[in-house]
Amino acid sequence: MKVDNFLDIYQQSLNKKGEELCGDKVKYLKTDKKTTIVLSDGLGSGVKANILATLTTEILITMLNADVPLEEVLKTAIATLPICQVRKIAYSTFTIIQINSETNHFTIINFDNPPFLYFHQGKVVELETKTEKILDRKIIVAEGYLERGDFLGAISDGVLYAGMGIELNFGWGWDSIAKYIEGVLLQRSHTARTIVQDVIRQTYSLYHGQIGDDATFVGVYVRKRNPLMIFTGPPLNEDKDEIYVDRLLNFEGRKVICGGTTGNIVANYLGETIEMDLSTIRKDLPPIGMLSCVDLVTEGILTISKATQYIKRCEGDIARLKFDNNGAYLLAKEILQADAILFLVGQKINEFYQNPLLPKNISIRRSLIEDLVKFLREKYQKEVMIEYC
Repeated sequence: MKVDNFLDIYQQSLNKKGEELCGDKVKYLKTDKKTTIVLSDGLGSGVKANILATLTTEILITMLNADVPLEEVLKTAIATLPICQVRKIAYSTFTIIQINSETNHFTIINFDNPPFLYFHQGKVVELETKTEKILDRKIIVAEGYLERGDFLGAISDGVLYAGMGIELNFGWGWDSIAKYIEGVLLQRSHTARTIVQDVIRQTYSLYHGQIGDDATFVGVYVRKRNPLMIFTGPPLNEDKDEIYVDRLLNFEGRKVICGGTTGNIVANYLGETIEMDLSTIRKDLPPIGMLSCVDLVTEGILTISKATQYIKRCEGDIARLKFDNNGAYLLAKEILQADAILFLVGQKINEFYQNPLLPKNISIRRSLIEDLVKFLREKYQKEVMIEYC
């Protein structure tokens, strides 16, 4: 797993005042070949708008992922969406961002949404666009290449017109949003989260908390990948212990050990003794340990199980991860901060964890890891691999 550019994607929405459901919908899908992001804005607000936007994103993502020709995808989506006879606009608008994983070439297709936002070296760049007509509807298309430090974003009109009729006659406006993002890129640490959250926070402020329309912002920030290796469980063949320890110590990224036996294998290789940090001990969790060359050393099954609970409870949002300086919290934090995770899982069974008297939620290491990996892949589309040894 190499250290290279990572497409950091984050989205956030504000619901129109009084509505439980957002009329905007964002969905994205990463594969080995491409990344596809769709932002759809359903006409109006509430349940009806949410259904329209969800339908649109599902059609687009499904067909694009199946490599259906772009023109056919757009024809299908546009033909499916009826036109409002009063306002003469589609019942759902959309922006598509597609990025080639190998070349970082991107294509943006915009159908009646506000113009996209593209930043290179911290400055907004207005890319050349071309207009195409599909089923008599106007489609705006732009292309380019993403480099490290670039940011690409799409907004719904609820962001664009924030403040309209309050402080600004015509809402926030595209130019003001672009200038604001330039300031964020200049002053703050760069992640998609910080950029998107700052813009949405300002949007909320301009509405004075009285959100006049569903407002959504999705962005892609190109940054260095944050890889993580988690070595847990002793390998089946003791003769190969050193091979896997070498793999861990030479890994270009964060390094975590989960398991006392696994920790001792690495400690013996290093000629060290694991020092315990007793301040991290909890009633249901053993303390963490410390080794040189390793970022975190924890107990195995109990800690992984509790960390999985923490991750699910905070719904993958590290800002909602409740702080407690224990092994499970620290492990959950490492996992949530990582973009690409490699689990190196030893298959030597510890008979202690087969005890039927243990709580039912404590499973053997393999099934516990597979459950966590499935959750990270499906819920958060993290790049996760398992290698058994």
